[in-house]
Order: sequence, then C-alpha cells, then structure tokens
Amino acid sequence: MISAKGLSKKFEDTLAVDNLDLDIPEGQFFGLLGPNGSGKTTTIHMLSTLSLPTSGQITIDGVDVLRKPIVVRKNIGLVFQESALDRTMTVYENLSFSAALYGIPRRTADDRINSLLKLFDLSDKKRSPVARLSGGMRRAVDLIRGVLHQPKILFLDEPTVGLDLPSRRKIWRFVQQLIAEEKLTVILTTHYLEEATPCDRVCFIRKGKAVELGAPRELIDRLGDDIVEIESEKPEEVVNLLGLKNSEYIVDSNALLIRSDREATFDEIRKRLAGHQSKILVRKTNLNDVFLWISSSGDLTT
Repeated sequence: MISAKGLSKKFEDTLAVDNLDLDIPEGQFFGLLGPNGSGKTTTIHMLSTLSLPTSGQITIDGVDVLRKPIVVRKNIGLVFQESALDRTMTVYENLSFSAALYGIPRRTADDRINSLLKLFDLSDKKRSPVARLSGGMRRAVDLIRGVLHQPKILFLDEPTVGLDLPSRRKIWRFVQQLIAEEKLTVILTTHYLEEATPCDRVCFIRKGKAVELGAPRELIDRLGDDIVEIESEKPEEVVNLLGLKNSEYIVDSNALLIRSDREATFDEIRKRLAGHQSKILVRKTNLNDVFLWISSSGDLTT
C-alpha cells in the first residue's frame, strides 16, 4: 500500500530524513517512532503529499505521489498534531464542509457523519460549535474528519497528545475497528509507546535514518526479558561499582536501566550495592525501554 525508496529531505544544511526505505502492506497498523527531531513528522508530510522529498520515490496504492498527488489525496486521511477544525463552526458544518471538498454527495455525507458521531457518542454535539467541545471530543471530530471519505490509508501524527486516558482508549477502539472492518492501513507517530505496542510493525528512526524495524514483541525480546531499574542520585557511581559495559545499560535522568535475561542479576546487583543509597526493582521489558535504548545508543545491539 505504501512504498518509499531512498526517501530523503534536506532543509538548508539539515538532513531531516536520510535515505529512508518503507514497505507497508494493506491493512497494516504501522508505527513510525523516534525521539523529537528524528524525522517522523517530515516523513509523514512527504508520504501524504504535503512536502516534496529532496530525493527518493514514493508510491501510494501503486500511484506515484510526485506525479499524481491529487489522486493520492483522495485515498488518504490525515490527523495532524494540531486540530484542523474551525472552532467557530459547528461539528456538522466542519464535517459537511470536509465532505464537500471530497465531492461526497450530501445524503451520503449526512449518513456517514451521523454514523461516525454515534460511534463516539457525539450525536448530541452535532450542532455545537467546536469551541465548546472538550479536548477529547475535538480530537474525536478530527479523527472523524480524517476518515469521512473512507480513505485507504490514515496518517495519525501524535493523535492523542494531551488527552485523558478514557478519550485515548475510545479513539484507539475506533481505529482498531476501522482496521478490522475496512482494511484501513494506519501509520502512527506517537510518544505514548503503549499506543504503539498493538502495531503490526514499528520502525524506529534516529537522525532521519531507520535504525530498527520489526514487530513490537520481537524488538522487546531482542532487548531482553527483564530490566533492572536503579534509582540513584549518582548513577555514574553505580555504573562503576557494577562494572557495566556501555551496551548493558542506559541512564534516564536519575534512573539507571540495566538489560538482563539472567535470574541471578538482581541478587548480584543488590550485593554489590550494599550500603549505597539506591532503590532497585526488576520489571518486564516494554516498548518504552526499546525507545529509550535506541534514543540513547542508536540500536539494540548487545
């Protein structure tokens, strides 16, 4: 459904995206992850026709993005980091205007709008100005706007920033339903790593380059079964006391994270740190740890 080959984007002296290759099949839930400034949003903008690449090729559903951007736009939906709604207009006015831009007949548009608002329990807000909605409600309307024309691909660029947990869960239930029922291909960027865990595949990028690609569970397993987390005001001292290698740990603020798949590790560390002021716990590795490791060291190499 999406193919990008040698994709690069340069802004003056800054190479934001560097020779990126992507191959995303139909119906896949794909996460594009990485720290701030890694090139995620720039990549989304190029894939969705909003920005021209400096070099490289992109096809969407077999259509060349550079040659036929208008055709491509009919098949994609995009939910921006910031809301694209007009707050002075009502929910219905925003959605019906968007439907008109895509040439959707009035009756068909009304049926689609009513159906989608009902899914989000927003039917009673249809005639309300967007300015009077809560943040979660506005985000839901943004999402409805993005899928109103039944696109084949939906780009979600930080779609749940600032939302409370119930609102985030409601949005993700809806997205999963679209994937299952309409074979929608979804491309996600997010810093809430738990939201990317259900993805079929994720690609971590760093300084514009793809550094890790795979199923979330596969990447977590590569990092190791467990993480030993040590809270200390002087993590560098702990590193020296334990004689850790660079590939075995990272420092995240006042926390020292140590990768391990050995049962004896916790007892060994506790003995070596006897008398040192620190808190030690062992927990299961998660995708957030993968993110931290890649952001700090660039890969998951042991």
